[in-house]
Amino acid sequence: MGLFSNFFGKKQRKLDDFFSRDAVIIDVRSKAEYDSGAIPGSKHIPVQNIAAQATTIKKWNKPVICVCASGGRSATAAAVLRSKGIEAMNGGGWLSLYKKMIT
Repeated sequence: MGLFSNFFGKKQRKLDDFFSRDAVIIDVRSKAEYDSGAIPGSKHIPVQNIAAQATTIKKWNKPVICVCASGGRSATAAAVLRSKGIEAMNGGGWLSLYKKMIT
């Protein structure tokens, strides 16, 4: 259990740091998924469009937290953005992150 609590503690500290610097949340799910529920204020950019939108995202000059349904697509999106020089992290599943934000 110690290993997991250390991992999740680091992720929480990184999330806190990103939020303190006015991070942008990008939801990379499909339009239908996004329309069925999303974090208020999040931006919707499907994972397949992330690379094409990297120049625009970089101009925001803010850290980015990518979310999806469970964390798989958001991990891919965050990796793509980091490869383009954007400070990005995988926020995991959108609903889980949202619940952390409102408590």
